Amino acid sequence: MLGETKIVDHFVEQAEWCDALGSPFTAALQRKFADDYRSGGPIAVICGDWATNPRKDALGLRLAGALHHAVLSGTSPELAELYPKGEADWDMEAIWPRAEAWLTANVEAVQAFIQSPPQTNETRRSIIFLPGFLKLAHRFQMPLHLLETGASAGLNQNWDRFNYETETWSRSGDSDVTVLSDWRAPVPEHLDADIQIESRAACDLKPIDLSDPAQVLRLKCYTWADQPERLSRLDAAIRLAQAEQTKVQQADALTWLKQRLETRPETGVTVIYHSAFLVYPPREVIAEIMRTLQAAGEAATPAAPLAWLSYEAEALFGGDPNSGNMHARLQTWPNGEVEIYGQSDGHVTYVDPYPAGT
Repeated sequence: MLGETKIVDHFVEQAEWCDALGSPFTAALQRKFADDYRSGGPIAVICGDWATNPRKDALGLRLAGALHHAVLSGTSPELAELYPKGEADWDMEAIWPRAEAWLTANVEAVQAFIQSPPQTNETRRSIIFLPGFLKLAHRFQMPLHLLETGASAGLNQNWDRFNYETETWSRSGDSDVTVLSDWRAPVPEHLDADIQIESRAACDLKPIDLSDPAQVLRLKCYTWADQPERLSRLDAAIRLAQAEQTKVQQADALTWLKQRLETRPETGVTVIYHSAFLVYPPREVIAEIMRTLQAAGEAATPAAPLAWLSYEAEALFGGDPNSGNMHARLQTWPNGEVEIYGQSDGHVTYVDPYPAGT
């Protein structure tokens, strides 16, 4: 059992992150979790025997997801009546008594719900991938073979069909999914590049099946309730993936990558890509994934190049261990060239040049 301080500190820290990512509602909810835990309320009962690291487990977001699920599913119409339907139409002092009552009446159900980690499959991350894909299409003038690890529901497999809009540039796709961000980095090169995708494949330890309404609802409940733009984009991306019958294979990423790389096509660019994925495997597995990709890169040929496109914490690649920054990194073989071309937060609410100020 963890001490009170560690769990409360996690809720307080998570509130700060939610504020920074533009969700004052979820931030206020996290602070209520902290207060309730201190006072011995239902949050203390639900989380009192939490044995592992609440920060790594995103415990506060699991709890927020449980409440949002009660709202979206109709389980708590009393809570739904007051929950945000926009960015500012909510009052936490009115909401919390109803949330507290629902939590008190559903302790066992919430304890079961929070055993699973949150998944958001954040589609805005595709905008920071786009410059990398454009570079690859222009540089090699070959079809792409896409391999995504940690793909969740697979929504970002359809990045090439999204619409991208910023104040300085845009690129049109052929879907209803529109991705917005505050783009402060240089305008991506080769915006008019013709991207040809020959094949797509993805894996996840616990993929979300978009043909199952219960799993779709579970995915939606982790998107913060006072961010209607994110919720709307998620709905559109789900509809697109359902129409395309997008699939994610249930598999361990390391095993899956080794098999896919051993049998990769003899022509075209094989692209391994992932976002906010390397925070989950154990350190030794992360190291083995990196060694596997490096070894596969050394075997790449001009006819069958290999690319590794990632959006991860810079500390994973030797950067400042105290930095909260995530950066977009592209490595290509045969030559092994590395380029870091942008940085942002977990939701890609903005994109800055890397390093900042350049």
